[in-house]
Amino acid sequence: MATNIGMMDPAYFVGRTEILSWINSTLHLNIAKVEEAASGAIQCQLMDAVHPGMVPMYRVNFDAKSEYDMIQNYKVLQDVFNKLKITKHIEVSKLVKGRPLDNLEFMQWMKRYCDSINGGQMNSYNPLERREASKGGKDPKRTSSNQAPVKSSTGGSRTQPSQNNRRTESSSSHPLNPSTKPTRPASSGGPAPSVEPAYEKQITELKLSVDTLEKERDFYFAKLRDIEILCQTPEIESLAVVGAIHKILYATDDNASLLEEAQAMITQKYQNPSVVEEEKEEVEADQLPKLESQKRKNILNIEVNVAADSTLSPKRRISDASDVHSSGSPLVSC
Repeated sequence: MATNIGMMDPAYFVGRTEILSWINSTLHLNIAKVEEAASGAIQCQLMDAVHPGMVPMYRVNFDAKSEYDMIQNYKVLQDVFNKLKITKHIEVSKLVKGRPLDNLEFMQWMKRYCDSINGGQMNSYNPLERREASKGGKDPKRTSSNQAPVKSSTGGSRTQPSQNNRRTESSSSHPLNPSTKPTRPASSGGPAPSVEPAYEKQITELKLSVDTLEKERDFYFAKLRDIEILCQTPEIESLAVVGAIHKILYATDDNASLLEEAQAMITQKYQNPSVVEEEKEEVEADQLPKLESQKRKNILNIEVNVAADSTLSPKRRISDASDVHSSGSPLVSC
């Protein structure tokens, strides 16, 4: 059972057209883009097709348009994955945005998984009947136009055109007003215009560009946030350069002279001698308690040494005196 598939697996080389054809034929749908599967409802029904009865289709919403509704579908899908012990990670935050590449990659994985279950055979599965229990599952616009006709009560599958239909066809072929030109009916099938693939490619490139720009935005925002936290350090937050950085960070308008104003703040503060002296005094004031403490400690050590010398024992004094008197005696050299 293919739950974890490497990126070099042949499943990820299946084209967009083949994926769409597989979805439409399996579920009797008529989607034209992979992004239409971003709601998660199609994935839920595909799992229902390979594991009948495992998916609560009444909780699946085929009309999901908002991210909240889409996330509810993916919660249903995740519950099914948990029951089947499928370890595939669902990147919901990317899929609900409708990005073509993210949805294509996930649908490629879905096809690979479904093909691994019973060889992908789902002949006895009725997607229309199962979809009726879901919200929006009866939408005729979503149903494939080339599905088999519904059988009549007599058991025959052949449908005969009614008399009203023949009248409609006759009236449409012979218009009453001769001055009105017949319009060409819009073709429901056939190949798409040649312009559409070019637009689709351009849209894909634009979405990829937006994705890249969002990543760059998050990267540089994190940098600015780190600078802001650094400037809030108590040891440096009162410096002039930090104030200039705050001026740039918290500016609410696009002012071209903002950088010059910040530079002027730094220059003005450090060119003013009184300001420099004040900063020195602040530093000295911070260091003064430490110097006073060290001075008192040194004085205390001196007083202790003097007191120790004055309280020496008589024996120590005699020995010191004898050392002094014997220093000039000839006996010392013996």
